[in-house]
Amino acid sequence: MIEIEHLTRRYGPRAVVNDVSLTVQRSEIVALVGTSGSGKTTLLRMINRLVEPSSGRVRIAGTDTATLPPHQLRRRIGYAIQGHGLFPHRSVAQNIATVPRLLGWDRARIDARVDELLDLFQLPPEEFRDRRPQELSGGQQQRVGVARALAARPELLLMDEPFGALDPVIRAQAQQDLRRIQRELGTTLLLVTHDMTEAMFLAHRIAVMDDGRLLQCAPARDILTRPASPLVQALAGEQARPFHLLSLSQVADLAQPGTAEGPPLAPETSLRDALAQCLWSGRDALPVAGGGVVTLAALRQAASGETGRTGAGASVKAGVPSPPASPPAPQ
Repeated sequence: MIEIEHLTRRYGPRAVVNDVSLTVQRSEIVALVGTSGSGKTTLLRMINRLVEPSSGRVRIAGTDTATLPPHQLRRRIGYAIQGHGLFPHRSVAQNIATVPRLLGWDRARIDARVDELLDLFQLPPEEFRDRRPQELSGGQQQRVGVARALAARPELLLMDEPFGALDPVIRAQAQQDLRRIQRELGTTLLLVTHDMTEAMFLAHRIAVMDDGRLLQCAPARDILTRPASPLVQALAGEQARPFHLLSLSQVADLAQPGTAEGPPLAPETSLRDALAQCLWSGRDALPVAGGGVVTLAALRQAASGETGRTGAGASVKAGVPSPPASPPAPQ
């Protein structure tokens, strides 16, 4: 879907992005992470030519982006930024309709698409269609911003710190909404985030950058257990690694025969949440809905990285690895 080949951007003698090559498959989510100034946002902006490369090439669905007029390219690519960027003088419906109107869609088609997206984002059209952005909560504004980016059914969605301005509770819900909607639409997604926890929840693969270079691009479990460099290991969080590993799997992956007291856990409960319940309740085993138990001993083994079935690579749906069912607690 996206082929980035030896992409470089220089400002004077300094290479902000330095010879980066990366391929993103159709319907895949890849998160770009790294320290401030690592080049991740510049790399993202070169894909839709908000920043022109100094050298290298980007192809989307086989088409060299340099062969397209920038405005035509950008209408094919959804773009969502931190703080949503909504037009304050336009209604919710008018904001979402921005790109379809530029593309010349007729009124009936635009109205149908606006209502479809509002329903998808759980914003009832009759209640939200005519509101202005300042009448919405921060989380609602962010949903509308993502809906606007998806309005013209883009092949690709680029997101630059889209949830950075949200409080932890709303941010967790926004992450769940995005993952659910991406599964429904199958949109290819490239996301910049400074939050490794967010990257591990959302992404099929994580691309770690430093000083303009791509250090490693791999599933979250590989980033945690086989980091390519000390910096990758540091970004993954040495102390948090056991909890990250547990957040990548569900109790269904670790359930074994047996019985235990207490209310059963849903099979999609993360191992991290199961560990929290074991510790809080002082129990050594928890029942799982549908049969079986998850034990404290098995959770400890999973936290060490020794279990076989864990993380985004554990299950596959339509050829794309599935991430966890619920986000880990904010840190």
